[in-house]
Amino acid sequence: MIKHSTLRTNPKLTPAPERDNWHGLKWMMLSVVASSAMTIAARIASQELDSRMVVLGRGGLTLIIMLALLTISTKLRKELQFTDLRGHLTRGFLIAISTQMGFYTIAVIPLATTTVLFFTAPIFATILAMIVHGEKIGPRRIAAIVGGFAGVLIILRPGFDALELGLITAIGSSLTFATALTMSRNLSNADGPISTYFSSVVIMVIISIPVAAPVIAIPNINITWIAIFVLVITSTTRGISDIEAYRHADAALLTPITYLRLVFIGLSAYFFFDETPDTSTWFGATIIIAATLYIAKREQTLKNSK
Repeated sequence: MIKHSTLRTNPKLTPAPERDNWHGLKWMMLSVVASSAMTIAARIASQELDSRMVVLGRGGLTLIIMLALLTISTKLRKELQFTDLRGHLTRGFLIAISTQMGFYTIAVIPLATTTVLFFTAPIFATILAMIVHGEKIGPRRIAAIVGGFAGVLIILRPGFDALELGLITAIGSSLTFATALTMSRNLSNADGPISTYFSSVVIMVIISIPVAAPVIAIPNINITWIAIFVLVITSTTRGISDIEAYRHADAALLTPITYLRLVFIGLSAYFFFDETPDTSTWFGATIIIAATLYIAKREQTLKNSK
């Protein structure tokens, strides 16, 4: 039984019952820029620190800053509301697991490959919509899903090269992140983006402490400290931007914008780390992107026909 409290919205907030796609697209563009910078900063920080420590450092500093802001701002404190505690706990756990796997992936495999595999999130989101919400998908979208996973197999090359753990964690990160995204709209409409993001940060820190305990370390290199502070800023921006984007706009319209990350990160990886994607990565990326774009277009067409 669902408690009535889980269905309330915060009267101090302005829910987004009607779609505002342009507003959502602007938030998603900000998310793309922030997430691209976050990926580069995570790779820089992981050159000195274990990825588990990078996650804890980022989460800990973010939490300290948020608590300081909440202490001095009555307005922010009034915006905090957790009507669906179970939803916040579940989403926070998923974000924590996704971040741990995602940062490990960023640390150990080429950034362009990492980014491409993260693009499987919309494919997983479509599958989850079918399983969790009972949404019916036709043969066209099923074919697109199969095509998307074919692109993943081209990148992973099972049977030819040994599967690296980083490739597996990339897929795992996408799956858990897609699951968390499906929960974002209802939670942010009920309690607002600040509450939704704050709960995920708290839970991430709680989970990261025991995970990072064996590798606790303080950075000795200035560039690592700079990278961690950039991580705090960009991850907070990206987290809130994602929540607001999916709160205001249709996922089908937001998906194409996310692929700009491949351009930004690919260029940055080339100039900062001398990484050039191989032919299999580009071929697999083309198939994955085509599949997810088709899924997005098909979903939008079906919505418009209702």
